[in-house]
Amino acid sequence: MRDPLRQMTKKQLIERIEELERLNERFMREKEEETRLEFAWSGNLGHWYWDYVTNHVTFNPLKIQALGFDPETFDEDVGYQFFVKRLHPDDYDRVMSNMRDHLSGKTPVYEVEYRIKAKNGTYHWFYDRGKVTRRDDQGKPLFLSGIVFDISKRKELEHDLERQNKILSEQSSRDSLTSLYNHRAIHENLRTMLQNSRNVDPLSIIMLDLDNLKEINDTKGHVFGDCVLIETAKIILANTRRDDISGRYGGEEFLVILPKTSLDEAIKRAEHIRHAIEMHYEHANFDLTISCGIKVYEGETISEFIHAADVNLYQAKREGKNRVIANV
Repeated sequence: MRDPLRQMTKKQLIERIEELERLNERFMREKEEETRLEFAWSGNLGHWYWDYVTNHVTFNPLKIQALGFDPETFDEDVGYQFFVKRLHPDDYDRVMSNMRDHLSGKTPVYEVEYRIKAKNGTYHWFYDRGKVTRRDDQGKPLFLSGIVFDISKRKELEHDLERQNKILSEQSSRDSLTSLYNHRAIHENLRTMLQNSRNVDPLSIIMLDLDNLKEINDTKGHVFGDCVLIETAKIILANTRRDDISGRYGGEEFLVILPKTSLDEAIKRAEHIRHAIEMHYEHANFDLTISCGIKVYEGETISEFIHAADVNLYQAKREGKNRVIANV
């Protein structure tokens, strides 16, 4: 059979190409009208078509417009690589792997979310979904089509929600007066540490209690007593290490978790805190010190562990207060 294109003159070929371009433009317009009806939600950037053999991509101008380019003056040849080179480095491997899996037939569709660099250097989030619509006899892809959405606003809302949830989670784990971890949070931190402990590194806790706070509340009022608790919390934080975890266990009791800390080291840390508080209030017109009970973890339950530190704390109280007792 004779190829009719070979019988055309140059003028006829040009006219034929122009006709096909007009048809393609009209097809794209109709397709996008259909898309707006079928996918009317925010962010729809329309369909795209990729001729895999020529590497030419036909797409709705909204896609490059969303990236800050002017469709009227944009004359860069657009192939698959135009968008690939603009992928965020952290998304590149995931997107390319997704596309390779689909091109090879491992997955029924190409579907991925990714960030792509706009003209001004910022990144926009896109949701892309497409598939190979035509393959050759050997199964190699010839043509792909899909649809793309700008989901930047959705992602921004998601990130805002994550930040707000993180703030709320942090607030719910903090004691409202001292800003240290509250009873629940310090207990959960200790539980997590015990669950992850393999008894390779020692783990110690200090239970601290303010001596004579009741008398201070009775003579100076609870507002003053609250200020003492706030100041004491600051002193505890200032005299513990980055990896130590401090919390208000209840009332005037504080619990400090000391990871990778032996008994001798825990005693030194407790004495350091005790001395700092004693010196801080040395010239105050009231008497304030702390008593401390220390316990090193030896495989007991969390309740037994805390109770043992508490027993040591009250032994310190019985022996005259303002002292540290360990493993009685």
